[in-house]
Amino acid sequence: MTIIPTDLRNEMSRSYLEYAMSVIVGRALPDARDGLKPVHRRILYAMHELGLTADRPFRKCARVVGEVLGKYHPHGDTAVYDALVRMAQDFSMRSPLIAGHGNFGSVDNDPPAAMRYTECRLQALTENALLQDIEAETVDFIDNFDGSQQEPIVLPARIPQLLLNGSSGIAVGMATNIPPHNLGELIDGVVALIHNPEISDRQLMQYIPGPDFPTGGKILGTSGIHEAFTTGRGSITMRGVAEIETVEQRGRPEREAIIITQLPYQTNKAALIEKIAELVNDKRIEGIADIRDESDRDGMRIVIELKRDAYPRVVLNNLYKQTPLQANFGANMLALVNNEPQLLTLKQFLHVFLEFRVESITRRTRYELRKAEERDHILQGLLIALLNLDEIIAAIRSAADTTTAKQQLIDTHGLSEAQADAILQMQLRRLTALEAEKIRQEHEDLQVQIADLKDILARRERILEIIETEITQIKQAHATPRRTEIEPAEGEFDAIDLIANEKAVILLTEQGYIKRMPLDTFEAQSRATRGKSGTRMKEDDGVDHFLTCCDHDSVLFFSDRGVVYSLKAYQIPVGSRTSRGVPIVQMLPIPKEERITSIVPVSEFTSEEYLVMLTKGGYIKKTELAAFTNIRANGLIAISLEEGDQLRWVRRARVEDSIIIGSRFGMAIHFRTSHEQLRPLGRATRGVKAMKLKEGDELIGMDIIASAVLAASHMEEADPAEAEVEETEIVETETEENGEIANATQGPWVLIVTMAGYGKRVPVSQFKLYNRATKGKIATKFKQNRKFKDKLAALMVVNEGDELMLITTRGIIIRQSTDAIPRQSRSATGVRVQRLDEDDAIAAVALVPSDVSDEAAAC
Repeated sequence: MTIIPTDLRNEMSRSYLEYAMSVIVGRALPDARDGLKPVHRRILYAMHELGLTADRPFRKCARVVGEVLGKYHPHGDTAVYDALVRMAQDFSMRSPLIAGHGNFGSVDNDPPAAMRYTECRLQALTENALLQDIEAETVDFIDNFDGSQQEPIVLPARIPQLLLNGSSGIAVGMATNIPPHNLGELIDGVVALIHNPEISDRQLMQYIPGPDFPTGGKILGTSGIHEAFTTGRGSITMRGVAEIETVEQRGRPEREAIIITQLPYQTNKAALIEKIAELVNDKRIEGIADIRDESDRDGMRIVIELKRDAYPRVVLNNLYKQTPLQANFGANMLALVNNEPQLLTLKQFLHVFLEFRVESITRRTRYELRKAEERDHILQGLLIALLNLDEIIAAIRSAADTTTAKQQLIDTHGLSEAQADAILQMQLRRLTALEAEKIRQEHEDLQVQIADLKDILARRERILEIIETEITQIKQAHATPRRTEIEPAEGEFDAIDLIANEKAVILLTEQGYIKRMPLDTFEAQSRATRGKSGTRMKEDDGVDHFLTCCDHDSVLFFSDRGVVYSLKAYQIPVGSRTSRGVPIVQMLPIPKEERITSIVPVSEFTSEEYLVMLTKGGYIKKTELAAFTNIRANGLIAISLEEGDQLRWVRRARVEDSIIIGSRFGMAIHFRTSHEQLRPLGRATRGVKAMKLKEGDELIGMDIIASAVLAASHMEEADPAEAEVEETEIVETETEENGEIANATQGPWVLIVTMAGYGKRVPVSQFKLYNRATKGKIATKFKQNRKFKDKLAALMVVNEGDELMLITTRGIIIRQSTDAIPRQSRSATGVRVQRLDEDDAIAAVALVPSDVSDEAAAC
């Protein structure tokens, strides 16, 4: 025996580091990719191998524990069973991974029944989101502890499971404590990251506002969440849900009571009741007469009866302060990345998961491609055999044995060994014409599949599309509403509380640059002046959308594809008059081929108002505004479109209002918004025809006329027969040659502005009400002395004292009062409202919002 002298300090240091790393990597810390520790991963994989799927019968937990111990996890059975139990507890996991049958413990910290009594199987979510495609070479496998089996080093997770269910663990010199989150919100965050890789942690919080605990409760304040999401560490204040009610007991007078229905995450209900009783006995909390636990299978209910002279709110505040009814969750977002412990922010968590998902799909695609090519290789051999059937049959019959026959096929027809084997194993029934056609069809289908798989491997954007499709399907099947409410803490303000509700101008260019400017950037100017530059654009860019709103409004962005996105107005970066703005793709997950066609500011979502939508093809519909309250991160379908059609205009209206629509050739149609003319439809519907158009004409705008206006203007209903008569001339009562109306001093008016910069105000009463889907009437005549043929640019309803903002295709903005624009009949051509350069034209017109409150400088 040889004795090797060793320095004790070096030996202790080396041995301890090996032990520490073994604990860190092999036991205590989860992998950031699938969010599992080795014991959890081994349990789920063992159940998968046993076939314990969600549609199969339950199996004894002892059977599963034995399988895990014997094949993968050489530790104690208690450790394995405890891990299995936790994955089945709906009060521990936001989305349990195992379905349990029997006693799996309770929120009172009651222990589960012994493993020989309980049964389990996998949840459907676990199969679809963690174990799908594990046989498709998506992840690496390693030998188990004795080399007799293979086990995966990670599961091919399709969701960020680590954030979904959270994790906690104490390693050597470090620990982790990650809270659970909502599945639907996490998927929205991943989709947002796919569309905008430069998104910040703060922007991700729009989609993932904070943890979502399985026991519900409340989170006080957002500062702790923000700290945890941006730094990896933070203290999140949790509070149970308690209400003050009057309870009545038989034979006793009514009393005030505190009813607790939800507890903070990981709070022991029995220990909480015991703690309250202890504080009452020690007289540290006054005013409590009795405590009862009335929880049952329908939910939690702890009743704390109060004395007659007690102040309920004071008692409740003392409970928050002195008991676990309010507790802190110390978030420590530590996980293994490439087998190294790292403190991760929210975006880093999602980025690690997304890159892992890209790798998994790449490996799966390579596997499917290899299988498809192998199968196609065999089919090519069978097709060769079918083309040379007589020769091959003769060769096989003349061969002495199988080996000789195979070699003769290889030599004669240039086949591979695999193809020769397939031919020799081919059944005689496959020689029929029908079977031969099936082989040819399968070969053609495989050729298409192989080309598609190669395209996926060649383009990352295809892989990202597949990821988005798969996680969206999981969200639709398994997402549940948020349970934990997030409310501002005392003294803490939401971002909107720190921003003045000022009037603003929002401008979006054709190439997708958006900015917000204070309204006072543009003072009112006289009619027929040139205006100010409103934006600096590239030579091939132009102003596409232009509106005025208030900073606290929700701004709905409608795309030509019929999808609606949402932002708060104050979230749009402020720019100067001459700045270009920021690309809207940095603010919204809009695909490159999609274009914003309408923008609607909304201060309050109600079911009494509707959004009226009009498409390029002339289809119109109205949908309740309340249907757009919650718009997902990746948008919401607003209208169903036919092939080639586009959503162009969206306006807010009430059922008593009416709609006026203008066309490029100067025609206008006016009809009611009533349910008889335009019945309300859901979001994913197409609508009905709005207006008949002449050949070459197109719709250019739509506006809403309020019901009060209709009543004040004594609007006439047109004769249905008149609606179909082609109008050739207009006869109006005019007092001057220019068509100005002298005796009409009260609004509202239909403002008409042409591309050449001419405008006028026409009384609403001159536009009779017709039925929908008719031709309408002439709204204006055009001056023909310009180099280009003038056409209608805008049609909208204005009142006395309103202010307008006009913008040209070159970005020149002018702000002026509508009172400066003369009142004329439908037959007039209008007056110049903005002087234009030779190659410029009016692009858009917007109304400045009027005051809605008397607060200084606020909307």
